[in-house]
Amino acid sequence: MSSPSIPTARAQPAEAAHLRDITPAQWKSGIAAWLGWLFDGLELHLYTLVAGPLVLTLLAATAVTSEVNEKKAYIQAAFLIGWALGGGLFGRLGDKLGRSRTLALTVLTYALCTGLCAFAQTWWQLMIFRFVAALGIGGEWAVGASLLSETWPRAWRPWLAAVLQTGVNIGVLAATAVVWVAMPWLKQLFTATGYPLWLHDLLLTAQGILPRLSAEHLVFLIGVLPALFVFWIRRKVPETAAWQSAEASKVEKPGIADLFRGEVARTTAITTLVCASGLSAWWLFQFWQAQHLRKLLEDAHTPDGQITSLVAGAFFMLIGVSVAGNFAAGWLAKWLGNPLAILICFLGLGGGMVGAFIVPRGFAELAWFWCPLVGFFSGVFGLFTMYLPPLFPTLLRTTGAGFCYNIGRLAAAAATIIFGLVAPVGDLRTALLWSSTTAFLAAGFALRLPKRESSM
Repeated sequence: MSSPSIPTARAQPAEAAHLRDITPAQWKSGIAAWLGWLFDGLELHLYTLVAGPLVLTLLAATAVTSEVNEKKAYIQAAFLIGWALGGGLFGRLGDKLGRSRTLALTVLTYALCTGLCAFAQTWWQLMIFRFVAALGIGGEWAVGASLLSETWPRAWRPWLAAVLQTGVNIGVLAATAVVWVAMPWLKQLFTATGYPLWLHDLLLTAQGILPRLSAEHLVFLIGVLPALFVFWIRRKVPETAAWQSAEASKVEKPGIADLFRGEVARTTAITTLVCASGLSAWWLFQFWQAQHLRKLLEDAHTPDGQITSLVAGAFFMLIGVSVAGNFAAGWLAKWLGNPLAILICFLGLGGGMVGAFIVPRGFAELAWFWCPLVGFFSGVFGLFTMYLPPLFPTLLRTTGAGFCYNIGRLAAAAATIIFGLVAPVGDLRTALLWSSTTAFLAAGFALRLPKRESSM
């Protein structure tokens, strides 16, 4: 599609000591990245919160079985694979086309494909839509991270990383609020209780076209809203001076293979290992703890109408505490440096998972203490936003950051499938306990993380 020309950024001051010193171009790039992160969080967790009943509907099942768990795992794994591939695909485009233009493409991709999830009639259709949406989400992280690392002052990076990760958290909270508040209303809508007859007739018409349409389907329509954000990005967010300078230079442009050559190869290898093991731990916990909490409520004979709201409330608590964790991680990075802060946070993440699942615990104990404790240490993932891109040369920046961070999703995807296949249908606690070992692996690999940025 045709689009207006992208504004050109002027080189920023060496350092800004106060907010009043931040330039308009820096503010625009910061707002664009933060909103991109917020929409990422929204799109990410709509499925997580409705996966159980949605897959039951698509499989025409009445109870959770090994097949239901298997299909949920496949859908989540496809999403993580798409996230990984999107980081590489759009990361490369970010180095070729520029940060601003590619950021707009990523948002458009995940917004439209999340909306398509509302029309899925089989589990594999939902899996395809989630996969393509994830391409855009993975790409948005890589491009947005480089956009900010090239525009905002270096001394501000730990706090900027915390603020950005808070954008994800708020997006997750928004997804939780959509499910928590809208789900009872949507379920009543399907019975036409207290609603205009024309609205019920409209829904019946839709169900005639899409027989398996459910309340869980409709929550995905909120995911279309970020598409409107694309127009603002294209008109207002300037390209970075660093990218323009590197692109205009006469030196030979690096290719993907350069990620695996010389000193850059070591950086690629160790950061990929840290991200792969750390993200596996977090995604195994984040996805399956919700299923575990749901099972605990079912075993306690909690009314069906309350289960989704209670699980959403627990998730709200987990992510709310994560906001504080973002700033705690940023403070650690400011004090001790990124590598040591990453090591400490992964030790805390693994320790929290062990505490949560080493013995059987009830819903209240897990939902209001142990799971939020794990969420507190998830602030570690905000540090990668500002830490990874500067480790790579300018024209390999989104490619390198996107590859190393998002390739970890492939490991997380494999771990999710294995979890879904081997976890006992009636007991997810033991498998969740064993998944804590991947967090400790991430802490071990973090000992070798580079401490210096690329000079190229």
